Amino acid sequence: MNAPLSDSFANGDVSYWYRGLGVPEPAHRLGGDLRADVAIIGGGYTGLWTAYYLIKADPSLHVVVLEKEFAGFGASGRNGGWLAGLLPGSPQRYAKTHGADAARAFQRELFTSVDEVIAVCAAEGIDADIVKGGVYNVARTPAQALRLEQEVEAQHSWGWGPKDVSVVPVNEHIRVEGALAASWSPHCARVQPAKLARGLARAVQDLGVELYEGTEVTGIAPGRVTTARGTVRADVVLRCTEGFTATLKDNHRDWLPMNSSMIVTEPLPQSFWDEVGWQGHELLGDFAHYYMYAQRTADDRIAFGGRGRPYLYGSKVDDRGRTHGWTVDALWQLLLGFFPAARSTRIAHAWSGVLGVPRDWCATVGLDPSTGLGWAGGYTGHGVTATNLAGRTLRDLVLDRGTDLTALPWVGRKVRKWEPEPLRWTGVHAMYRLYRLADAREAGGVPRTSVLARIADKITGH
Repeated sequence: MNAPLSDSFANGDVSYWYRGLGVPEPAHRLGGDLRADVAIIGGGYTGLWTAYYLIKADPSLHVVVLEKEFAGFGASGRNGGWLAGLLPGSPQRYAKTHGADAARAFQRELFTSVDEVIAVCAAEGIDADIVKGGVYNVARTPAQALRLEQEVEAQHSWGWGPKDVSVVPVNEHIRVEGALAASWSPHCARVQPAKLARGLARAVQDLGVELYEGTEVTGIAPGRVTTARGTVRADVVLRCTEGFTATLKDNHRDWLPMNSSMIVTEPLPQSFWDEVGWQGHELLGDFAHYYMYAQRTADDRIAFGGRGRPYLYGSKVDDRGRTHGWTVDALWQLLLGFFPAARSTRIAHAWSGVLGVPRDWCATVGLDPSTGLGWAGGYTGHGVTATNLAGRTLRDLVLDRGTDLTALPWVGRKVRKWEPEPLRWTGVHAMYRLYRLADAREAGGVPRTSVLARIADKITGH
């Protein structure tokens, strides 16, 4: 079944989140060589948060942000709008290198970071449609239900109580068709991603940060950033390029650019929201291997996401968010599986974007004091909140502050590179092919996680 498209349907054009704002044109371009204290590559959340906290800590700093397109062009302007306290990686892997207490401290900081973002938006007058309504996850097969219960038990074993995450009655928050089990956490807020990105860009410029858009970085070296429009010399150079890191020659295999896609419906009537009980602007997710994520937007649409074509050969990135028709159809069918009553609406917009995935699926932040080169990213899809923590951590590293943040287990974490092609493409596509098959088997009644999913995890280290 082909998805019904609205008369004004748009495919790509970065994302739906810019539809009301207008897709920005690059504003101030670098006009030649210059000298700065800190040069930040990438005008997404990581780069903007880092600039914000640096200039707030020391207004005398000369901070420059260099962005190829416009601030918020990448994942920061395309994500699902989950301001969630989710760990960007496995707590067991962080605990293995730094101990269980360090992993717990990391998680606590992420919970706190949700409220930090909300507080900064309030202080800086950034209207990003933020509502802290929590996150509601559902299981729609017996195997998913078992995973959900095991995940909540695991969270409790790490020290988080029922107030942080708990199993709740099915349909307590949202009535999802076929739901067998559900969990709830208050540590999540809805956000309009592009409004947050553009608001941050305005805020940092008002504070004195120089943001140069339309300025592609072609080379990074200690003390120097090369662009086609001039060279920036700086004591500290920070790479904050997330899924676009693979476009840098020297970092091509550092992080894999994983693709994710979204659709958004036309506005739905109040009768629909009453029928499904989605009243508190909760975020919605599930426990499938080929998982989905959704929000109720400020203008009463469903923004619904999942994996489309998960990876393009050679670590290529998408064409301004354009999405394949079969991905749009697949997301529509999945949305109807959750909410049959949505059949009366149509799809208004579809788009895609890339996120950064390290080889061990754990995010990292760091600064080499001997070279002045730093980095942050690899959030594996959990970056809306983690970028804020990364920005505050980079601030402390740049200013040579020994703080609780600089002791977190993602600081200085380095992992091996991804395999060269065609191994990279083969491995990722095999992983998602196996995930799809595992979900299909579990939907057929397999009571436990399919062995196919376990094989997929081993292939890519997920």
